[in-house]
Amino acid sequence: AGQNGALVELLTTLFEICGVSYRVEEVPLDNIDVDDVVLCLVARAKDGPLEDYLGSKQRELRNFKDNVLNFWDTLVLESQNGPLFDGVFMDKCMDYIIAISCTPPRVFRQVTTLVGLQIVTSLVTVAKTLGEARETAQRQLNAEKKKNKDGPRVESLNKSLSDTHEKIIFAEEMMRKIFTGLFMHRYRDVDPDIRLACIRAIGSWILSYPSLFLQDLYLKYIGWTLNDKHPAVRRTSIVALQNLYEVDDNVPSLGLFTERFCNRMLELADDIDVSVAVSAIGLLKQLLRHQLLGDEDLGPLYDLLVDESPLIRCAVGDLVYDHLISQKFSGLQSTDNESSEVQLGRLLHILREFSSDPILSNYVIDAVWEEMKAMQDWKCIMSMLLDDNPRVELTDQDATNLVRVLCASAKKVVGDKIVPSNDARKVNLNKAQKEVLDAKRRDLTVALMKTYSKLLRKYVADKSKVATIVEIVLYMNLELYSLKRQKQTFTHILQLLKDAFFKHGDENIMKACVKALTYCGGESHADLQGSAHQMVKLVEDELVAKLQTAIKHAGESDDEYSVTVGLRRLRQLQLHKCVTNDPIFTDILGLLENFNNLDDEVVRLVLVNMFLYIVWSLKFVDPDNPDEAAMLSLISKRTSLMDQLESFADSVLQSHAKGNSRNLLNCTICVIFSDLWSLFSEAKLTTTKLQMLGFYPPAKLLEKFWRLCEDRLNEPDKEDDEEEDVIDMHLDYLNQKDIVISAAAKLIAHDMVPKDFLGPEIVSHFVLHGKSVAETVKQLLTILRKNMNMPELVELYLEAVKRAYCRHMLEASGCDDDLSTSRSFLACKELANRLSATFSGSARTLYKSSIFQIVKGGVDYAFTDSPKHLTFLEAGVLQFALKLPSTEVQEIIADLQGRVDGVKTDEDPSSWRPYFTFIDCLRDRASKIQLCDGDKDASWSLQHQVYMQRTQTAKGKKLFEGNDTTDGEQVSESEDHEEQGDEDDDTSLYHVRHGIKPVCHSQQKQEKNHRL
Repeated sequence: AGQNGALVELLTTLFEICGVSYRVEEVPLDNIDVDDVVLCLVARAKDGPLEDYLGSKQRELRNFKDNVLNFWDTLVLESQNGPLFDGVFMDKCMDYIIAISCTPPRVFRQVTTLVGLQIVTSLVTVAKTLGEARETAQRQLNAEKKKNKDGPRVESLNKSLSDTHEKIIFAEEMMRKIFTGLFMHRYRDVDPDIRLACIRAIGSWILSYPSLFLQDLYLKYIGWTLNDKHPAVRRTSIVALQNLYEVDDNVPSLGLFTERFCNRMLELADDIDVSVAVSAIGLLKQLLRHQLLGDEDLGPLYDLLVDESPLIRCAVGDLVYDHLISQKFSGLQSTDNESSEVQLGRLLHILREFSSDPILSNYVIDAVWEEMKAMQDWKCIMSMLLDDNPRVELTDQDATNLVRVLCASAKKVVGDKIVPSNDARKVNLNKAQKEVLDAKRRDLTVALMKTYSKLLRKYVADKSKVATIVEIVLYMNLELYSLKRQKQTFTHILQLLKDAFFKHGDENIMKACVKALTYCGGESHADLQGSAHQMVKLVEDELVAKLQTAIKHAGESDDEYSVTVGLRRLRQLQLHKCVTNDPIFTDILGLLENFNNLDDEVVRLVLVNMFLYIVWSLKFVDPDNPDEAAMLSLISKRTSLMDQLESFADSVLQSHAKGNSRNLLNCTICVIFSDLWSLFSEAKLTTTKLQMLGFYPPAKLLEKFWRLCEDRLNEPDKEDDEEEDVIDMHLDYLNQKDIVISAAAKLIAHDMVPKDFLGPEIVSHFVLHGKSVAETVKQLLTILRKNMNMPELVELYLEAVKRAYCRHMLEASGCDDDLSTSRSFLACKELANRLSATFSGSARTLYKSSIFQIVKGGVDYAFTDSPKHLTFLEAGVLQFALKLPSTEVQEIIADLQGRVDGVKTDEDPSSWRPYFTFIDCLRDRASKIQLCDGDKDASWSLQHQVYMQRTQTAKGKKLFEGNDTTDGEQVSESEDHEEQGDEDDDTSLYHVRHGIKPVCHSQQKQEKNHRL
């Protein structure tokens, strides 16, 4: 009676944890059918919502799950010397746990699955303890037998050994019972949390108790769930395998499993979920350590060195370092004191595959940098580059890659990023972190102080290396040159930077040199700073003199190279400092005024330099006490630039009309126009003392500006012959369509120009030119909705759709094809869809008058010159009309019918078809609204009756038809499930508990197909 009462209390507690208050009758549990109890529990669960204690967010239940598992763990451990092995206590508990785990309520399955898995985990602990006791008894017995004594001691040890062995067998049978009745069904439950718990549990069982579980019969479940559709389950499976492969003694038993699932493990390295991919790469690292993968399998893995995700790159970088650079996994394993030269040589061998692309090289360097300390061996790298090490001979390609390694490593050391990152957040460092970075910067400077100038002198004429070498200056602590009295070395570096600036015509090299000289002037100290400023002034003077000479001789020959290079240098210098030389503005302006047929690059560079000169001039005007003469001079220069911009805008438009696109010059003109109008906006300057500088662009010029923008937007996304040789990243960026649309959008967003013309034009291109342009227009609309009143916004929306429709009509003129499927017509419909989405949800009621105005205006436009424009009803009006309530819809229908009174629409039925289609859609919409408003109660009652008929519980001992998961679907996506005859969920509760397969797999499959 005592044991029966304890079992009743334990089961009652289990039911309450499941969220149901139910107590088994106080009769012997052998007389109670488990299935009847489970049916009662499920019936109570249907009567009302279940209390989910495990998933509760209440503070007092925060540790409830852990406490439940600890309770069952303690129960099993404490009963191992009592009722655990009596064949009644735990057997009854397992019967109820397995039965409840096969029921539809999700909470039931969650609770019983966790409890069942915990029981197995606790039984594993018991079995391990018993195993240790068995080994002890066996050793003692062997020792007694060596004494050749048969007595009570030997008899006692034999009995103890036999009893312990029987308990272990009994415990393993209980494990198998829960595994067969619970795990084999729940590991593919529809709930990912349940599947995850199952895989985590079996991973720990195999690791803790390999004598039973380390065999393919159990390992295959982890392999199958590598295909699970939920990333957390896949990752749990991978982690379980990682733990298994970490133990060397497990590897021989994993041979067949590895062969079967190796391909899937390789595929997971490129999983869509980053955390799964990172874990899979760690698993592959374990396989390499045990030499279970060949080099031919790793090809796709190396491609992930340039993956977008930094976590994946880092994981693959660790693997590459261990496998290829330090060679920890090979038979020729390197020593711990292996020289940096050897590791750097292996890295250079890898970088040869990416030598043509410095960006990809940086990705590879970033991936292995954390592990490879040889990349911070500055003296070794410098000796290899300066040929001071006779043991190392570098090819030109290797030298280029090693220079990239040096620069990238210097950049990483001081805390900068060498690859693009999606995380734009600023990293805030504490005092200790800043001190660490400063110390590393000092170490870098000390190591390179005497050899850097030698390296720069050696490669100053090498176009492929000099820009990267010059960039290293930016990561050095120049104060140390003063402290260590290295003025001569510093001056030598400045002279080499000047030489490199004038030796090369590549803008990337010029940019690097100007940045380095500016940095030297700002970061050096005492007399060294004066030397840097003097060198910058010398560069400026020499540049101006050379450019003026080149301009003077430009008419004597057709060679524009000297002028082009001089203008490039001037642009790079002006991007960092003001060039205080008025004659140079007049000289470069004279190029445009005195020479015809200049190359577009020369024109573009002149315009940019003129604009930069004007920007610097505006910067030095005192806003509190401006000099009138300076402002008049500035206005004169601005007028000259505007005249040239307008002149070349006409030229570009004429070229485009002839089929010759000059996209780079087009984009440059658009951007300069936009920036000039923003800088000198009358709206911005009218309240300041600089109001005489403000102006609005004329309407004709604004239209011309938009024609330029539109020409670039309508160009296909490919480089023409004029731009095939453009390799400068700035030019490639400037040539993008979103730069043009951004230049136009900022004028509207900040009220620099009137919105009535440019606003609708920009919005009308919302969906035409790809994601980047659409995102820019979307942000513009967000700003406009905040700043504009509703009537203005209504006018903007309607005008935008009209202009999109006008473009469609212009493209469709003279075309006999079906226009309803043309790209321009579909784009117009999509634009109306996007704009009408503004009035979703409660905004429909709040702004119904505004929506009505848009529809009314659209109908008016559609009936101008009818039936020619009636297709506008479908293209741009219907999307807004469907947002209206029933009353307004009926009003629109009445208005439309009034417009066709007396019109013979049957004379041209094809032209009037859009009208009738529009009317039918509105009527259908009105009837649906009325049905929703008037028949909600009746409709709900009918649906409820149908639902109740479908959810009637079947009679008999087979409790639940179909699968025992909530929605009757198997979740794991593995082809291996076809082999699992004993794992189908179409099994009666009795057979599930007792592990008996009632019908063969083929019969089950036939029954399923018959039901389907």
